Amino acid sequence: MKEKIDLLGAGLIGSLLAIYLRKRGLDVSIYEKRKDWRKMDSSGEGRSINMALSFRGWKALEKAGIREKVLPYTQPMYGRRIHDEHGNTFFQPYGKDNQAIYSISRNSFNKLLLDEAEAQGARLHFEHKVEHVQVGNREVRFSLPDGSAKTVRSEVLIGSDGAYSSLRNAFQSQLRFNFKQQYISHGYKELSIPPAPNGDFAMDPNALHIWPRGKFMLIALPNLDKSFTCTLFLPFEGYKVSFENIHDDQDVDQVFKTHFNDAHALMPNLLKDFRRNPTAALINTECYPWTENNALLIGDAAHAMVPFYGQGMNCGFEDCYILDGLVEKYGTFSWDLVFEKFQKGRKPDTDAICQLAMDNFVEMSDNVADPKFLIRKKIEARLHELFPKEWVPLYSMVTFSDMKYSEAYAIGKIQEKVMDQVMRDPLITQNWDRLDYEDILHQVEVAGAV
Repeated sequence: MKEKIDLLGAGLIGSLLAIYLRKRGLDVSIYEKRKDWRKMDSSGEGRSINMALSFRGWKALEKAGIREKVLPYTQPMYGRRIHDEHGNTFFQPYGKDNQAIYSISRNSFNKLLLDEAEAQGARLHFEHKVEHVQVGNREVRFSLPDGSAKTVRSEVLIGSDGAYSSLRNAFQSQLRFNFKQQYISHGYKELSIPPAPNGDFAMDPNALHIWPRGKFMLIALPNLDKSFTCTLFLPFEGYKVSFENIHDDQDVDQVFKTHFNDAHALMPNLLKDFRRNPTAALINTECYPWTENNALLIGDAAHAMVPFYGQGMNCGFEDCYILDGLVEKYGTFSWDLVFEKFQKGRKPDTDAICQLAMDNFVEMSDNVADPKFLIRKKIEARLHELFPKEWVPLYSMVTFSDMKYSEAYAIGKIQEKVMDQVMRDPLITQNWDRLDYEDILHQVEVAGAV
């Protein structure tokens, strides 16, 4: 008889993991504190911010057998379209040969995964709020909407319950547990650009749009209904343009007309969206250990990251893929071994992508509009074109491959050191096309050797 596995959290990661576990023939239940948003109106419950599926996510969906079901819900984005303050735009492709990341609505995606998990035989329990977890015997006490309590004892307990995980809180209070969290100085608010009056997309539908403004930015991702989901990132306080300095509709209008004027012209619902949608914080968390006594943290519960590399969901999906590979290798009666192998092998990689996500905010909000940065990217693209195996840009290693995040991070640091040296040439903007690219590659090889 297969062991009973209980998952806390019915989000994207918990839903996909349930599919994997059911395909292994395991007895799976998911407990979720929210109502079943699939039965609510189209706005659903919870966050609606768009996700960006890339190689690692697709690979995990492929192994779970649901790639073809997900694909029709996605919109490809082949690069960034940068909007300057004068309304001009320019395109930065993500990679070679039409490589793309794929925009998908969080709510639509979560519904699809939950439906699939349920179809595979997972039992779903909504409106079960965790009140207490006893890690030693994997006992969870829930409160129900009618005020009653329910206690469940699990043979295997997995916390896929996000950045504010109840299971992680229990680990923190009951174990020798290392935990670090960092709120960044910026928050975000979701906005929207509806379809144009003719019913078509109001902007390029195959790009991730960015309005980089140094200490703040706006981004927009396309939806299948021809709208765009926008996210405004502003400092909470301390700067002229910040959430603390926006007091009324007039302030909102002023910020957008001044800094995002071309977007403002496409946002008839701006004031309504701004008033209605909450201002949310951005958090990075790291912790260890992830496992104790047949209980495991996975996804954001183990390693929540800021969204600036587009890897939070993809990393969580890769967690599921790797964990399933270990179950396949070691079987379903050695969970302590499986979980220990998982945390030891995965922790360096999640630390690396969390750091990359923090670093990438500077690139997205500021560097992408810097002329010297654009030259730097052209040099890196030329190197990749001339030496496709020897020089792979960091973004491509992270987004379009399944190279270990920690390995990509280490290689990226070597490349960064060499490129910093190349960019010290005061005439680089005129001479970048005539550089000795073999010499640059040699510098990378030497730096890698030492």
